[in-house]
Amino acid sequence: MTTDPIIINAPASKSLSHRTLIAAALANGESVISGALDSDDITRTRGCLESCGAKIEDKDGALAVTGMEDGPRGGNADGKHKDEEPHELFMHESGTTCRLMTAVAGAGHGTFRVHGAPRMHERPMGELTGALKKLGARFDYGNKEGFLPFVMTSKGYTKKTVEITLEESSQYLSGLLLGAPLADHETVITVTGKKAVSWPYVALTLRIMEDFKAGFEVERKRDGEWQSVPWRSVKGVRPGRTRFVVKPTGYEPSDYRVEGDWSNASYFLAAGALGRTPVLVKGLAADSLQGDRAMLDILTQMGAPIQVTFDGILVEPGHLRGIKVDMSRCPDLVPTVAVAAAFASSRTTLENVGHLRLKETDRLAACASEVAKVGAATEIAGDSLIIRPGRLKRNEALEFSTYNDHRMAMSLALFSLAGIEVSLDNPACVGKSFPGFWDEWKKIVA
Repeated sequence: MTTDPIIINAPASKSLSHRTLIAAALANGESVISGALDSDDITRTRGCLESCGAKIEDKDGALAVTGMEDGPRGGNADGKHKDEEPHELFMHESGTTCRLMTAVAGAGHGTFRVHGAPRMHERPMGELTGALKKLGARFDYGNKEGFLPFVMTSKGYTKKTVEITLEESSQYLSGLLLGAPLADHETVITVTGKKAVSWPYVALTLRIMEDFKAGFEVERKRDGEWQSVPWRSVKGVRPGRTRFVVKPTGYEPSDYRVEGDWSNASYFLAAGALGRTPVLVKGLAADSLQGDRAMLDILTQMGAPIQVTFDGILVEPGHLRGIKVDMSRCPDLVPTVAVAAAFASSRTTLENVGHLRLKETDRLAACASEVAKVGAATEIAGDSLIIRPGRLKRNEALEFSTYNDHRMAMSLALFSLAGIEVSLDNPACVGKSFPGFWDEWKKIVA
C-alpha cells in the first residue's frame, strides 16, 4: 500500500445504545453511560424511558441514568387516579424504539399511549401485542388491531409463559427479554414459527442483560428434553426448539461504555473497497457480537483486501466479484452490499431479505429501484434481491430517492466513488441513526 489511508472514527452502536439505556433505566440506582449514540432514534428511546419514570441527564459528555424505582409507570399506575391520562410513548419513525419500549412498558404498570409517525402506524405490531396480551396487557386500538396507535394497559407480566416468532423481527423477542426480569416470577419465552431472522441482535440483548446482572438461561430441546446451553455458544434459533427462562432479578446499575457501530461503519468499509484510497475505520470491536460485523466477511468474499490491525479495520481498493450470500443475520447491510454489488464484475444474490419490506420503507423495493439507476439490472425473486452489474453511469449527475430512510441515503452516497454526481431528495434523514455522517463522508470524497 503506497497511499496513506483515510481515517474514520466509527460512531457508537445504535443497537447497543438502545439496549444499554433501557437496562440502565430499569436498574434501581444510577448508571453512567459513556459513548452512547446521539441520534433521532436514541432520542425517541430516551424520551420513552423518561416518560416511564427514568431520569436521564447529560454529565461531562456521558449520560447519567437514574433508574425507575418500581419499573415503568404509566397513567393511573397505582390504580387510584382513574382520570389520569396515559403516559405518552411517541416513537416517531424508530421501529427499534417501538418494539423494545412497547414490550418494556408492558412489564410496568398503568396506561401508555403508543403512537408514532404515519409510517410507524403502517408497520405491523400484532405479533408483539398478541404476546403482551397473553402476558396480561390490554390494548385499545385507535384504528386497526395489531397496529399503532393504541393505548396499552398493563399490570406487569402476570403470566409465566409466552410464545413469540422471529419471522418479522427479532426485536419482539428482545423487547420481551428486556421486560421479563421485572416480573415477580420466572418468565419462559419460547420461539415458534417457521424461521427466525436477525439472531445477532438477540445476542446483543442477552449481552446487555448479562452486563447489568439480569438473570436468564437459554435452553434447547434435545431428545425431547429442555437443556440449558451457554448463550454465547448459540449461533441461531430453531423455532420450537429454543426458549429463554428469565429470572425475576431486575437489573443492577453499571457504568458502561458503548462500542462502535458496525452498521454505520459499513458505508466507510465499503468505501475503502470501492474508492481509490484505503480507509481505516477505528473504534470497532473485531470480536463484536453485532451481526453487521459480517461486512468484513462479505467484502472479503467479494475480493476486497482487508486487514484487522491494532489501529482499526483497514480496507483497500480491490476488483470486486459478485457473490451469493444469506443476509438474514445482517439485514441492515443489504443497502450497502446492494450498492457495492453494482461495482462488481458478476452477479450478486442477497438471500433471505423478505422482511426488509417492513422497514422504514419497503427497503427491498427501494434497493432494487435505486441501484438500477446506475446501469445495473436488479430483480426481486421471492425473498432474494439479485443485482447484475452493467456499465456504471460514471461522470453523470443522477437523482436518487432516499424514501426518508437513513440507510438508503448513506448507502447511495457510495455511488459518488464511481464519479457519479449523487443528488438525494432528503440527505438529512441520516439523522435517524448517524447525524454526523455527512461530515465524516467529506473525508472520503475530499
